Amino acid sequence: MQATSTRPKIIVSADGDGVVSHVGSRLLADVADRTTLTGELSEVLAGLRRPRTRHDPGRILVDLAVAVADGATTISEIAVLADQGAVFGAVASDSTCWRLLDQLDDQALAAIAAARARAREVVWAQHAETHGSAFPPSRVVGRDLGEVLVIDLDASIVVCHSEKEQAAATFKGSFGYHPMLAFCDNTGEFLAGALRRGNAGANTAADHIEVLDQALAQIPDQHRHGREILVRADTAGCTRAFLAHIRNLREKSVSCGFSVGWSITDRERAAIAAVPKTVWADAVDADGERRDGAGLAEITGLLPASALGGYPDGTRVIVRRERPHPGAQLDLMETRDGWRYTCFATDTRAGQLAFLDARHRAHARVEDRIRTGKDTGLGHFPSRDFAINSAWLTVVGLAVDLLAWTQRLLLDGDLARAEPKTLRYRLLHVAARVVRGGRRLRVRIQRTWPWAGELATAFERLHALPVPAG
Repeated sequence: MQATSTRPKIIVSADGDGVVSHVGSRLLADVADRTTLTGELSEVLAGLRRPRTRHDPGRILVDLAVAVADGATTISEIAVLADQGAVFGAVASDSTCWRLLDQLDDQALAAIAAARARAREVVWAQHAETHGSAFPPSRVVGRDLGEVLVIDLDASIVVCHSEKEQAAATFKGSFGYHPMLAFCDNTGEFLAGALRRGNAGANTAADHIEVLDQALAQIPDQHRHGREILVRADTAGCTRAFLAHIRNLREKSVSCGFSVGWSITDRERAAIAAVPKTVWADAVDADGERRDGAGLAEITGLLPASALGGYPDGTRVIVRRERPHPGAQLDLMETRDGWRYTCFATDTRAGQLAFLDARHRAHARVEDRIRTGKDTGLGHFPSRDFAINSAWLTVVGLAVDLLAWTQRLLLDGDLARAEPKTLRYRLLHVAARVVRGGRRLRVRIQRTWPWAGELATAFERLHALPVPAG
């Protein structure tokens, strides 16, 4: 059979000129500049700059974060930007990036975190001026939580395929690291993270406290002290020390509440068995509609006093039951009565059980944040040295934030909600022709590219962002 083709015949040669790729990633670099992130990083890292060196450490860190947001999984892939000099200018070599990361000790990382917080304050102010609010509301069952800021904490395993310092066997039988992470549900920002050994405990209160405090330090002062903050976590966050810390934050004028998973033991099973059939309330689905085969009940008063001993006053325990899906692993009680049970604890005093349950279940969105984070540098730590990998985690945080800021400030519709892979295909990796004339550099995107207009509009909006005073 004779082969046929409707594709035009082409001749390929490697002698082109005036064409660049990854043009959309320049948008991320400009966002870093416009939001003062580059300047803030340059200021706090000025002491690391060697005499007569060409590259500024703050700019190196931003370029590395842009490369990671662009899809780089290794430090050497910063060459993708370096090879597009007409768009990105002078970019440091991978060896220079390695040296910088090697210099980022705990003091430098703390200074970078402070610089990120100052830039974040600018971003939130720019968002308020251009969109009417400092941050979008967190949404639950089709409605928003208004002025409430939601911080989600979770730990996740990152598998390492080679021996790395402090990598260890994990509770899932794999080998790697077990970082603790905090995200802002309202904005998608990566607020804080701590790299930990692979065998670090999931329910270590000290790690939860450390990462939460770092996350809160990223929230601009007027919002940290002027708004209600909800901290969500799974059962690993349900420790007396961690929840007491959240409650004690109120003494520092930080109005924090919690919604965390609660483990089911024999005492909870006994309390569930004592719940009258008429007490069970309907649960709702993600759209706020009644969910068939799911119910809710509060068991706080049915638990022995010792169960709540040491927890903050007002802690409530709520149980959810639903018919198990095929193949679900059930305990003896669940097998006997045909329901699957989960519990969570909260110190929110008011609200229907259905809403409190849906609000807690929305914590599952952090899994999407982590999954897309692993597609943005979090899934691979490049060095054998633990300190360099800790610095890499900071770069990942910068990369995730640059994507989030770009979406919140400059994009609309599907692009404002798109995952990193989609953004790379539609915007970041776009090729264009560079035209010089009249002492100006123009980048011309192919007009037939479906998202050419959105990318050009994003650059226009970037240049229109209010510039911080001073």
